[in-house]
Amino acid sequence: MLVRIRPGAELTGAERELVDCLRAYPSTGLALVDCQVGDRRLGAVIVTPRGITVLEVKGFRRRQSGLLTAAADGTWMISDSPLDLEADASNGLTDRVEHGVHAVRVALERALQDSRHVSGAVVLVPYRGVVVRPARTALRPGLDVLVANSVDAHELRVYLEGFSAGPREWTVERVLNTCTALGAAEVPTRAELVEEGFDAHRPAPAPMVTQVRRFSEPAPPPDPSRRGKFVGIGLFAAALLGIFVVFVVVGVALLQDSPHPRPMSDTSQTSTPRAPSTATPRKTECWPFQREC
Repeated sequence: MLVRIRPGAELTGAERELVDCLRAYPSTGLALVDCQVGDRRLGAVIVTPRGITVLEVKGFRRRQSGLLTAAADGTWMISDSPLDLEADASNGLTDRVEHGVHAVRVALERALQDSRHVSGAVVLVPYRGVVVRPARTALRPGLDVLVANSVDAHELRVYLEGFSAGPREWTVERVLNTCTALGAAEVPTRAELVEEGFDAHRPAPAPMVTQVRRFSEPAPPPDPSRRGKFVGIGLFAAALLGIFVVFVVVGVALLQDSPHPRPMSDTSQTSTPRAPSTATPRKTECWPFQREC
């Protein structure tokens, strides 16, 4: 990685340790150390082909090791003890990183450049041989905490490779425009940026492959089975039989309800009438004082 330090900068021990880590970093990038953006002094601004990150670098005042607990608001702890930094207290580091990110975005917008892919991180540089974990902790979206020194810079490398997942939009020309917008005093040449691995031109987008859907002819319906044929024939015969029965019942009903009744048979007409029977009158009994008796 290319490293450019502002002329006349007075670097702390932690910042010199970070410079050694960045110079040994094998991937493409440009680090502007001790960058002055507006009225703010930034520890480092790193430009990669995929984005920009602002680093706030802090060292330890004494040897501290153990589990690091970093919070966006409040005092940072390590092994149940407050974090003892060489310059400032830890309870304002998050705000300082956010202010640095904001200053970089404002400078890019004033230069009519895209300011979306800008993030920030706090880099804590412990004494060599001291183990501080966890090495990486997320404070807020786009703000991280890293622990790195020249002996163990693995977490810093992982962060620089993945802090921005955008496309390779920072070409040589855009990197030079970014340096101008940030007011960098030491600007690398085009040849140095090309040798570092920055693209001379923005890569052309990959052509979109349109997949043509091929519609095949629908398969013919399967032939009905023999059993299905028999079932269909049986249902059809039952339907015909039902229709025939209905017609027979209707015909019989019409014949029975005809308005011209059939004549009676001769036997009923020539039958001898029964002679009227004469009833023998009964004798009426009379009682005393009974009228009409």
